[in-house]
Amino acid sequence: MTDALLLIPGIELLERTSSSIRVQNVVQLSMAPAFLLAGIGAVMNVMTNRLIWVANKIEKILKVGGDDETNDLLVEIPALEKRRIHAQRAVMLSTASAFTISIVIMLLFVSAFVKAPLGTFVALTWLITMGLLMAGLASFLLETRVAARRNRERMAERTYGP
Repeated sequence: MTDALLLIPGIELLERTSSSIRVQNVVQLSMAPAFLLAGIGAVMNVMTNRLIWVANKIEKILKVGGDDETNDLLVEIPALEKRRIHAQRAVMLSTASAFTISIVIMLLFVSAFVKAPLGTFVALTWLITMGLLMAGLASFLLETRVAARRNRERMAERTYGP
């Protein structure tokens, strides 16, 4: 009877993955990437908020009438555009890293179901994830540096007192 069960397609897969210990091991292995995914999401929230603020500021400046105050505000546009570009790039790269870390988690679970060794693919995808995350954080760093530089310039331009 058991020999007849072995002829059913997919029964070997069920037999290999029926162990709760094996599933527990895969879940444990996927915890670190899952926490990284949560961390990426938190950082992306900050990046997105800054991007929205910059985009709204640019729109407000461009919608203001043509008086002297508008000319003063137009000076801000180049720095704001640089910030927007860096923030957009940071969000894009961080989204890509979140996607690739999701692939890592998927590969870890798939490795429990297939005989083919997927360790190399997991490691390669992890390296790609970290590279994308580092690039996203570097773009975010550039955005904050542009903002800080412009703040220093504005402070130097201010005159205090009579």
